[in-house]
Amino acid sequence: MIGMTQPESLAELLNGRRSAIDATLPAAGFVIGWLVTGRSIWAGAAIAVACALAVCWWRLRHGDKPRAVLIGLLGVCVAATIALVTGNAEDFFLLQLLSNAASALVWVISIVLRWPLLGVIVGGVLGQKTRWRRDPALLRSYSLASWVWVPQYLIRLAVFVPLYEAGQVVALGAARIVLTWPLIAACLAVSWWVIRRTLPPGHPGLRHPVTDAVAER
Repeated sequence: MIGMTQPESLAELLNGRRSAIDATLPAAGFVIGWLVTGRSIWAGAAIAVACALAVCWWRLRHGDKPRAVLIGLLGVCVAATIALVTGNAEDFFLLQLLSNAASALVWVISIVLRWPLLGVIVGGVLGQKTRWRRDPALLRSYSLASWVWVPQYLIRLAVFVPLYEAGQVVALGAARIVLTWPLIAACLAVSWWVIRRTLPPGHPGLRHPVTDAVAER
């Protein structure tokens, strides 16, 4: 039983370190390939896709769901295609800019609609479907903790947009690496702290939503 006395952190549940690796390796591969081949977008794109394929193989070997793995691969392929079509290396990062802007908006909307994304994600990982929403205390904690995730997207946009407009490909790649794992780690740690601080004493924890059916027993 996972409760507040036996905490299982969000980092453990959501594999935060693995997600950071998935996000940074293809971008690093693109920049390295682009540099060492005399700024060839084709070479950068090829190495980025190769890195994404390697990540897919590694994740599938470790039992990750094929759909989630293929979505990551598709994102890299789309980013590489955009750069190849436009002929601008910095456009490899255009999809990331758009996704960060969209993500910030979606997280805010999810909180306003009382479907906080952190609850949706964790509930999905734990196989709870929508049971967590029937626990008022857990719904409130997920809503408060979801606000922690919004600033990371705004921070990335504040850094990425000027670099993108200036065509700073190497700096974009470096920023992608620097602003991925540290921000994800910070969000996981702070949002977990918020959840633990806002759940009432005696609450059984994320794995055990206190629904009406449970409360009536």
